[in-house]
Amino acid sequence: MSANPQWDISRALRVAKLFHLVCGVRDACVTPFLTLYLRQLGLAAPWVGILMGTKHLIAASWAPFCAFLARSHQKRRVLMTASLLGSAGASLFMVLVPPLDRDPGDRRCNGSHSLTAEGPPPGVELTVTVTLASEPASNSPAGALSLPGERSSGVAGTLGFREGPGESAQEPFSYPPGSSVGSTQGTRNRSGVLLHPDTPGVTGSPREGAFRVVSPPLPLFAGGTVLASPANQSAAKGDGGALGLSLEGLQWTFILSLGSMVLWELLTSPLDQVADDSLYEYLDFVDATDRHRSLWVWRLLGTSVGVCGIAALVGPLDCFLATSGPRGVVHFYGYSLVSALALLVSIAFPVPVCRRQEPSYRTVKALSLVVGDPHLTILALTIFLTGGATSAVQNFLFWQMKDHRSSELIMGFSVALGLLGEIMLHPFKALLLRKLSRVGTVGLGLGCLAGQLLYYSFIWSWWSVLPAQILSALSHGALWWAVSTSIEHLATPGTERPLSAVFRAHVCGSGASLGSFVGGFVVMRFSLPVLYQACCVLLLLWLALFLSIQPRLPQERKINYSKLLTVEASDTSDSEQGTERDWLVKAIREEHSDWRG
Repeated sequence: MSANPQWDISRALRVAKLFHLVCGVRDACVTPFLTLYLRQLGLAAPWVGILMGTKHLIAASWAPFCAFLARSHQKRRVLMTASLLGSAGASLFMVLVPPLDRDPGDRRCNGSHSLTAEGPPPGVELTVTVTLASEPASNSPAGALSLPGERSSGVAGTLGFREGPGESAQEPFSYPPGSSVGSTQGTRNRSGVLLHPDTPGVTGSPREGAFRVVSPPLPLFAGGTVLASPANQSAAKGDGGALGLSLEGLQWTFILSLGSMVLWELLTSPLDQVADDSLYEYLDFVDATDRHRSLWVWRLLGTSVGVCGIAALVGPLDCFLATSGPRGVVHFYGYSLVSALALLVSIAFPVPVCRRQEPSYRTVKALSLVVGDPHLTILALTIFLTGGATSAVQNFLFWQMKDHRSSELIMGFSVALGLLGEIMLHPFKALLLRKLSRVGTVGLGLGCLAGQLLYYSFIWSWWSVLPAQILSALSHGALWWAVSTSIEHLATPGTERPLSAVFRAHVCGSGASLGSFVGGFVVMRFSLPVLYQACCVLLLLWLALFLSIQPRLPQERKINYSKLLTVEASDTSDSEQGTERDWLVKAIREEHSDWRG
């Protein structure tokens, strides 16, 4: 068997490591920054939540179905090729989605404007005191802000105008994402306020037709104001006609974004599961599946490199690739280029020519195990809630960092910090599980995630996010290590991988989908800190319930003796040495160590 070139295990593992590394870079080009790009398109938090929830829902249902079809019809390589090619093209449709603000989004890249200034960051509200002139508007100085003396009550209510005593009014303005003004009649200061050319600044007493800023910029999350909503967009325009145009623009921007994202996710989601199943079966023919467990490190390394690399390229390359529209198109171009590289690597990816006969109802059997075993049921509910809370961080944390003037490079570094921490903690996995047990490790992960969410609700600067990211090694890494170990102990013969896929795809994906749907509306109705605090309270309540329920659950069997019936003498792996890796010896030693502990 080893003389057959089909079973070149060393070569197969080298190709698989390279493929995981490249796919990690590919995913890191877009996935962490996707919600930030949607915000720059002008979409508010509820619409972004709907888009991300749809994305998670498709991944949770469509990917397992495609993996089943590819395995049944022996079309795995065809599906991998189609997924890489299709996703590379579909991702570019997002670049074609028109932003809500049709004006050039980044005038700093346009050298044809002599007077340019950058407006406030997306999601910033300016409270402006306007003293209405008693003289006709024609007497106002050129370039000064003037407002009509009478406003339509419907438009005023939508824009949030508040009439003050006398002839003064305060208006909250939210400029469109990336907006800036270059004009020969006036310029904007760093706060985005239009100034008359003769005006030295915004200090001094207001005069007729002039204005002054009376409060610093505040994040648009506060007070339930919808980020980049049509009302805010029309406030910058200044008339009711623009409100209708903004509503129509919002409709088209959302519909095109939804269509592009659905097509993109349908094409890209099956790749990981099909490739993983293919490699596992390839190694299973020579009983070398134990070497399959270390490949996740290469995916995390690729993601860490990719998220920092693409963030470093966004700033300089955006000016060359686009002078209008939102920033961030480099993410999608980079995704397409790395997809082409992954396509070349996939040509040599190991795909088994023949397959063993396996029951087609493995997923159904795994689901029945989850429902029938109380330990797995509690674990599934834990992962469901964890997926929902994690989606709140993944969807809106970069929004909060952007409001604190963070660059995309810092955002990418924060992601890489958590991934590298998980890699460095992995050598202590066995020690952690032995000292705390699986239940204790799950509790530790839930507590760390709740602490992260609470901390995020009080961040005061862009750099204050970085210390909390280190806890991701425990809130994500240690939590999933304990879940995977529990699945290995509780699964019946032949259901370990299907059960693991159910937890990662269906359970966690469904939780992330529901969390995205609900989280966007919570941000709109309340604020982002309220969303983080609500998720923190929910996790802490579940943690208390999870720990209190464990003593009342039926006791687990230390050794699953039903597995012994499926083990034959010829199934011993060629890569195992002596009896150290023998299943029965290993199980008895683990039981003896647990009894002594």
